Amino acid sequence: MPSKLFTPAHIGPLTLRNRTIRSAAFENMCPGHRPSKMLADYHLSVARGGVGMTTIAYASVNRSGLSFDNQLWMRPEIVGELRDLTDAIHREGAKASIQLGHCGNMSHRSTAGRMPISASSGFNLYSPTFVHGMNEDEIQEVARDFGTAVQLAIDAGFDCVEIHAGHGYLISQFLSPYTNRRHDRWGGDLDSRMNFMRLCMEHVMQAANGQVAVVVKTNMRDGFKSGNGLAEGIAIARELEQLGADALVLSGGFVSKAPMYVMRGEMPIRTMTHYMNCLWLKYGVRMFGKMMIKNEPYSDLYFLDDALQVRHEVKLPLIYVGGCVSREGIDKVLDCGFEAVQMARALLNEPDFVNRMAAGEERCGCTHTNYCIARMYTLEMSCHKHRTDLPPCLLKEIEKIELKNGQR
Repeated sequence: MPSKLFTPAHIGPLTLRNRTIRSAAFENMCPGHRPSKMLADYHLSVARGGVGMTTIAYASVNRSGLSFDNQLWMRPEIVGELRDLTDAIHREGAKASIQLGHCGNMSHRSTAGRMPISASSGFNLYSPTFVHGMNEDEIQEVARDFGTAVQLAIDAGFDCVEIHAGHGYLISQFLSPYTNRRHDRWGGDLDSRMNFMRLCMEHVMQAANGQVAVVVKTNMRDGFKSGNGLAEGIAIARELEQLGADALVLSGGFVSKAPMYVMRGEMPIRTMTHYMNCLWLKYGVRMFGKMMIKNEPYSDLYFLDDALQVRHEVKLPLIYVGGCVSREGIDKVLDCGFEAVQMARALLNEPDFVNRMAAGEERCGCTHTNYCIARMYTLEMSCHKHRTDLPPCLLKEIEKIELKNGQR
């Protein structure tokens, strides 16, 4: 069967030059919550590297949705800077997308400007912080902010918006019984737990109005027993189809409770704690991190079995993400009826991986040590293969994981 990889992909009003998308992955490149030269340089390297579309990651729809200091925050004063970025991406022949979301309970007062909010009140052990269950006015306000953020993205020249409804962020916190313990119209059974998602999507679709493609990242499974399973994930996907989404990105996991279900592999605890500034957290994670962060075995295309079940249940375009590191694997996914593939670690390791595949390369050089993941929320994203400043203790940990993965 001829490869579909370098044929155009169609997502709503959008046509991509090929079927590759740089997925929305943690960047930490926005000091002052605005785009930087570092952010632009990375996305331009991916655009020059041949990708069909690159996604600027996790832009918060308002201040209360910020989860870390160098995160993008959508507001009118940065639209011009974002327009410069999208114009530059377009000049390289790629399309530009931006992921819009709200972190909910994954924040702190110093970052969010208030007590973190969520579907229900309580204590988030993984931040750690006390959490305020949202009232009616706050629910309506945040949903409106999603619509406002979409309009700002249009003004900034983006071709696509990706609404983050997965990974245990705010929309996902309403969807999951683990974080939603409400007894009003915003909680209870799954149909009621989807009401906040419906409200946000109503504002998103009104603002988009066919001017940009609307993609939604959604969980197929939350990745633990007290969360949503595949049956609920399929029901949510069906509902998003009815709400008008142009495509879905099928993912899974909670960054708080099951982070490695999202990314797979082993969390390098020594690397993670090496970059932490808070001493009690550093040594607490060093002692108990292996207990708190469960490793999940990595395999190429690790979400494909679940994604195929969703593929059988909906008709809208689906975008596959999870373990796309080889030409053979990508061709397999596309032959299974997915419109496009998303990649993050492969394009961090080799920003020009798409051009390399066009020239005959079969597999990227990512060894899945998860060094890039261990830096999350402390430093900007980076692949260990691009670093010359790693101390011997981290090099030793990386070598150990690579040996375990059969990469040495």
